[in-house]
Amino acid sequence: MLDPVPISRTGYNRLKGELDRLQKEDLPRVMRDVAEARELGDLKENGAYLAAREQQGFLVGRIRKLNGMLSRSDVIDCTKVEPDLAVFGTVVTLLDLDTDKRLTYQLLGPDEADSDTGSISLHSPIGEAILDHAVGDKVDVSTPRGDRHFEVIEIARSAFE
Repeated sequence: MLDPVPISRTGYNRLKGELDRLQKEDLPRVMRDVAEARELGDLKENGAYLAAREQQGFLVGRIRKLNGMLSRSDVIDCTKVEPDLAVFGTVVTLLDLDTDKRLTYQLLGPDEADSDTGSISLHSPIGEAILDHAVGDKVDVSTPRGDRHFEVIEIARSAFE
């Protein structure tokens, strides 16, 4: 059995919503497209059929992946996490000691981390380095872009579940 993967309630609901949409809307539509294209005749040279089958394969693969992600999820309410240390769900503000810039990240699991929205995985280089650290702690991180040096300057609860 696979180890549980932490996920926020918001992240779980987002993945569940995507799964429901794929199963109830997208896959039935693509299956209709496959059936309609099949009726057009020669399948080897039927571009509409080949495209619909490819789309069907993609959707089935994504549905399987989402089912796997959801089945191993350990849902955590991020609004109830104590912000004493940088742990799953907390929002951590770092001071980059090399550039004097502030960076703020929410520590989340690998299934929902998205640097574009300010969340990083617990398993990313920065996530692993700051995990279980408190305000005032200095951490060194080896990243693909080189070594970085941070100080944890604030830890807060998330406003989102």
